[in-house]
Amino acid sequence: MSPQPDLDPLPSTPLDPDRDDPYAWLEDVEGAAALAWVRERNAHAHHAVGSGPAFEATEAAILEVLDSEDRIPDVSRIGPHLYNFWRDAAHPRGLWRRTTPESYRTDSPGWETVLDLDALGEAEGTAWVWHGASLLRPTPEQLAAGEPWRRALVDLSVAGSDADVTREFDVVAREFVAGGFERAEAKGGLAWADEDTVYVFTDLGPGTTTTSGYPRTVRLWRRGTPLADAPVVYEGLEDDLYISGRRSRTPGFERDIVHRSIAFYRSETFLVSDVGTPAQVLRRIDVPESADVGLHREWLLVELRDDWDTEGRTYLGGSLLAARVDDFLAGSRDLDVLFEPTPTTSLAGATWTRHHLAVNVLDDVVNRLHVLTPPCDAGGAWVRSEFPATDPVATVGARAVDPLDSDDVWVTTTGFLLPTTLSLATLGRSGAELDPLKAARSFFDARGLVAEQHFATSDDGTRVPYFVVGRADVLHRPRHAEPAPTPTLLYGYGGFEISLTPSYSGGMGRAWLERGGVYAVANIRGGGEYGPAWHQAALKEHRHRAYEDFAAVARDLVQRGITTPAHLGAQGGSNGGLLTGNMLVRYPELFGAIVIQVPLLDMKRYSHLLAGASWTAEYGDPDDPADWAYLRQYSPYHHIAAGTAYPPVLLLTSTRDDRVHPGHARKAAALLEAIGADVTYYENVEGGHGGAADNAQAAHMSALAWEFLGRRLGLRA
Repeated sequence: MSPQPDLDPLPSTPLDPDRDDPYAWLEDVEGAAALAWVRERNAHAHHAVGSGPAFEATEAAILEVLDSEDRIPDVSRIGPHLYNFWRDAAHPRGLWRRTTPESYRTDSPGWETVLDLDALGEAEGTAWVWHGASLLRPTPEQLAAGEPWRRALVDLSVAGSDADVTREFDVVAREFVAGGFERAEAKGGLAWADEDTVYVFTDLGPGTTTTSGYPRTVRLWRRGTPLADAPVVYEGLEDDLYISGRRSRTPGFERDIVHRSIAFYRSETFLVSDVGTPAQVLRRIDVPESADVGLHREWLLVELRDDWDTEGRTYLGGSLLAARVDDFLAGSRDLDVLFEPTPTTSLAGATWTRHHLAVNVLDDVVNRLHVLTPPCDAGGAWVRSEFPATDPVATVGARAVDPLDSDDVWVTTTGFLLPTTLSLATLGRSGAELDPLKAARSFFDARGLVAEQHFATSDDGTRVPYFVVGRADVLHRPRHAEPAPTPTLLYGYGGFEISLTPSYSGGMGRAWLERGGVYAVANIRGGGEYGPAWHQAALKEHRHRAYEDFAAVARDLVQRGITTPAHLGAQGGSNGGLLTGNMLVRYPELFGAIVIQVPLLDMKRYSHLLAGASWTAEYGDPDDPADWAYLRQYSPYHHIAAGTAYPPVLLLTSTRDDRVHPGHARKAAALLEAIGADVTYYENVEGGHGGAADNAQAAHMSALAWEFLGRRLGLRA
């Protein structure tokens, strides 16, 4: 065995948070003893799950999907080109490439490589992972003169961690700019102000980061000057979350903007005049801290999380409001209500085109899209019209192609059994229909499969929706019939106002559905399926409601005769890993196997590990005795006890995860192992919070989960 500290005798009762943590040494991410422990567990996982013909077939089937040329290239319109980042077997780290709109419409677009990450990594000896790029829009004068879009800020991560570097890149010459803007590895970024100026928000030494490890200051950095001399535009407080700045370059509506994230769900937005000069003035947009704001030309959008009382009127939390920017800054609170939630509806998103606003609404977790056109004159009314027809049961998303110059939107449609399609729609055109552009191939045989929505009843009577996919004969059994022993996986998240909606997964279809498994997704409280109120219902001391909701869905699957507890699995990652960790310790009798990915599990220590301090608005502060009184109730690490019959559990994480510390998963695995539980642990050396840095790693991690579940729940080979 590997060298490790001497441990006190293991308690037979749950771990006492007031005594020394016997596995604290596993929090040393790169420590020799900790990594030796990881290697041993990885070898065990490989032997127990990650080898043999069945595993290799599953891994190959998933990798074929991830590397397939039949995927739809996700593109962004930037100037005359459509840009895409693409990974496949020949380019595991990926290509940043571009084509023309005309070529993209063809079956075989002509792609021009802009940056090859595999070649770059080989040349520089660094395992680069793509984090994105932003191109500088030329001025109207430059565009009129025919000058190309040239300058880009490229973000690259080492092995997939959240911390990354930024380097200036010339997309015409296809090379990094010698002596150009460059930011050292840290959490943060650069944003264009003009050709010779960028906003910089990053770690610049003591006092420049928040307690969560994110930027505390934003500066204006001019080309050719030392970064240390860049004037501070804004400095937040040490316990803020994140400070950033940018410039909106819409001709005629140029604005310098500073955003202060105080905490999750609390922020301030400032408009800056005379930026970077002694005359600089910041003016806060006077909306509630819990609201989100957006600016488009002359319009201000305000999305509320809480009710807002202003000028004698109450606007409901979850509403979307609009006002003219100049009128609002002058003190007017004459706000147009563009969306107001109902008990079954919530705002899923909104995207501006040049002249219109496409609004996406969830109604019982089903998308409904509408088009709103702002008035041309003061005092006029917004005009509502219908969006071009879309599939009524699929997840539908709309994204503007170019909000400055076009009324076109990209429309994506996807469902559990519906491969993704990409279409183009032009808003404001009478009788407009979707213009199909691309359709992904079907990666698994869906014959005989159905996808349905059902509702379970939680402990407090709340109606909880969930989706379920499987063979029709299994899903349509008499409700009180003897439960069928069908291997079933229940997935959930339930946090940070994130909604789970149907989506196509060729890997899941091949590894699970084709082999007779049932797949279910729970829309529990803590998510955003019914707007901010659904999320807030499971915050802090109410977190138990999310877990009760998930357990209610698990019971409903059994009551419907679809499966049995011995054949029911649970899976979740990150906050969903906290969810499944609580399923393990609170409801072990409901499940036959559990997969816990990149999880939070030690809620006593979470706020002191990596980015954990940024999540106290979601969970509470364990250093506050009042908060710890309820936090300890859903801290899985502190409820693992000898003598409990736990279902088999697989823990997956990444050494390079610099968001959720791998120590959570390591310590829980060590404690479960010590009490004799059936625990399998695997830690990828790369990948960051996503768990994988390329398609091969992603296929391996996914195959581990599917094979573990299949073997434990009795899925046919």
